[in-house]
Amino acid sequence: MKILTVLTYYRPHTSGLTIYVEHLAKTLVKQGHQVTVLTSQYDKALAREEICEGVRVVRAPVLFRVSKGVIMPAFGYLAWKLALEHDVIHLHLPQFDAAGVALRGRLLRKPTLITYHCDLELPTGLFNRLVNAVVLGMNHLAGRFTHRIGAYTQDFASHSPYLTRFAEKVRVILPPVELPAANPEDVSAFQMKHNPADRRPVIGMATRFASEKGVEILLDALPKVLERHPKALVLYAGQYEDVMGEEDYFARLSPVIEQYQAHGQWKFLGVLNPAQMSTFYPALDVLVVPSLNSTETFGLVQIEAMLNGVPTVASNLPGVRQPPTMTGMGLVVPIGDSDALANALLEIFANPEKFKGNPKEIARTFEPRANAQAYEKLYRELMSELGPGD
Repeated sequence: MKILTVLTYYRPHTSGLTIYVEHLAKTLVKQGHQVTVLTSQYDKALAREEICEGVRVVRAPVLFRVSKGVIMPAFGYLAWKLALEHDVIHLHLPQFDAAGVALRGRLLRKPTLITYHCDLELPTGLFNRLVNAVVLGMNHLAGRFTHRIGAYTQDFASHSPYLTRFAEKVRVILPPVELPAANPEDVSAFQMKHNPADRRPVIGMATRFASEKGVEILLDALPKVLERHPKALVLYAGQYEDVMGEEDYFARLSPVIEQYQAHGQWKFLGVLNPAQMSTFYPALDVLVVPSLNSTETFGLVQIEAMLNGVPTVASNLPGVRQPPTMTGMGLVVPIGDSDALANALLEIFANPEKFKGNPKEIARTFEPRANAQAYEKLYRELMSELGPGD
């Protein structure tokens, strides 16, 4: 089967969405399919076309940016050309270009489906509201043209305005999560480099520095945690400088963070590759996901942490609350409630055995092969429905 996968950003860009698509694409290749990813050449240093671990990646040049989106004049031509060459078209939303690609799927009578990763909520401002409205409109058209829509969880599917609009097309497929195994020497080296004084407890956060991620909620929770645990440390993995559209947010929070850095209570690690993430999680006592809106719909990092025996504290957002709820490895707190976050952290520190869970069972539930097989079944289902030549 020849599968065309379309999304705005792909690897090496780091986000939950790009990691999800990379896992799915690589696993489908291992299962004998041909996978092409059509995406943006968001960095001019990236090749226009290359093979990455068996996945063909085609990147459309970017003329300019609009907020976090990109304008790619050659994208339409590439979408037509590649759609003609493939059996299935698989879109990943939110994505401005999705409607045009989904329409091509309809016109070419090819199975077309969407994986819907999150509701789009750009930072406040008149221009961003306009961009948000345009993208939502295009996503709505894509939903009308597509045959099926994949969602991470029923919890999010039942609460998302977008997914409830197309409820009859929605199929729930758990996301793929996988990390390379880390050897004890690498784990020890990570500890010596980033926490040589063995400060405890260690709170982790793994995400880009963006306003919807709720970094300030953790900052506001820290004083209460530090009263009980003055040697507590926050290790922050992910891009924190020059995040597109988030420069003002970082500047606003920096003075407080710098105070914690000066006392050895906060450390930025930057973007970590998968092998480095495998050494990051064992250094933690808990991972926090204090996100504030539905641009966060699950938090794959929660499962990555749990695979390493690390519990999480998550906001009570649809989908985001599912990892601790499904596994028992963590707690759920009200959205934007720093006091509740502090209390949850203190409870986990006081009763770590209560949140151990079963990492092996979690690994089986979220292995990439299970996700890929579910989509493979959906592809074949659509091919059967549409019939020969469709």
